[in-house]
Amino acid sequence: MSHQTTNKSAVAELSPMPVLETATPSPASSSDKLLSRIATLLLILVAGLLTVFGYYASSICITVVLSGFLAVLFDPLVVKLEKLHIPRGAAAAGIVLAGIGLIGLLGYALYGRAMSFAEELPVYASTIQQSIAPISRKIQNFQQSAGNLTNDVHPTKKVPEVRLQESPTWPDYLVRGVGSVWGALIIAGVVPFLTFFMLCTKDQMAIRTNSLFNSRIDAARFITNLNQMIHGFVAGNLIVGTVMALATTLVLWRLGVKGAIPLGVASGLLNLLPFLGLIAALALPLAAALLQFSTPGPYIVITLTILFLHVVSANLLIPKFIANRVSIGPVAATVGILFWGWLWGVMGLLLAVPLTAFIKLVADLHPSLCHLSNMLALTPRPTPRWVRYSETALERAIPYFRPRGEKVSTGRQS
Repeated sequence: MSHQTTNKSAVAELSPMPVLETATPSPASSSDKLLSRIATLLLILVAGLLTVFGYYASSICITVVLSGFLAVLFDPLVVKLEKLHIPRGAAAAGIVLAGIGLIGLLGYALYGRAMSFAEELPVYASTIQQSIAPISRKIQNFQQSAGNLTNDVHPTKKVPEVRLQESPTWPDYLVRGVGSVWGALIIAGVVPFLTFFMLCTKDQMAIRTNSLFNSRIDAARFITNLNQMIHGFVAGNLIVGTVMALATTLVLWRLGVKGAIPLGVASGLLNLLPFLGLIAALALPLAAALLQFSTPGPYIVITLTILFLHVVSANLLIPKFIANRVSIGPVAATVGILFWGWLWGVMGLLLAVPLTAFIKLVADLHPSLCHLSNMLALTPRPTPRWVRYSETALERAIPYFRPRGEKVSTGRQS
């Protein structure tokens, strides 16, 4: 009897019926596909709503993002002051006040330079007019000859009046997200206070974050990665900006440009700005050279130097010292600069790289967002095979990944 039972079980195991059952699509798999499509649509809807909110509530978003960025950046200094037995509130207040004082001194220095530039503006204007006078005369002569030729060929006809809608100017684009002058002043006034409160309540915010996500994500690891990303981004920009500022200052000093040190430092740092940085870095030393040089040699040297430094920084320094620290690819960084620049203007350009890297860190938290993480990553990782399955299958497979000695409670009492 036992031998017959064994043969029957072997025949049952070799029967092709289970294969036919697995080939038939089950209702669970179809429902999982439907749920995944609904989740994708909801994700797209949430992303669109967040974009609309970020566009129309840009002043609030910029204030919160900038305060959080500064709080994460200055937190190590607060920790070091705490080790010297200084209360955290006093340390945070001292750092915020020191930052306000530094910005005030920088603004005072820039105001002095702007006033001196305003006094020399007529000289700049006359010099520029003398330089472009031959070109202007040629353009006027060409326009007159073209107008005479048109009148000879076609008789004059009454042209209906057409009104065109004015397009936004560059100043409107630059202040997008900040709004008017009052909006900028409100942001500048709120950011120090919000940064101070974030620095003082760091531990409470960590507890709230852990309780909010209910241990679904590793909040401590996410905060650690966020701190490393922001500190690496700032350190990389300081390294690249220092190299470019030193090189620009040395070239301007060798040419004999007055104020070579402040001009070189400003030009080198401005060259770090995306898109507009190259124009600003070129305009500043060239405008200063207009009052000193009448030959084209210094202008050619300054232009070639800044262009060379821009190419070197974009292709060598930035990928080495910044891209590796934020772990996002050049295509993702460029698209992020375009998007955040469209959304928030200059502030979006300045915060585009860390914001894009923040989105990648968020995508790293959940396996279902691994494709978005690979799209933004500097070196994409191969997608694991188990990620393709639904969350239900993953939850069923989790007990099998636990150590063998660990017991899983099933709700039954032995």
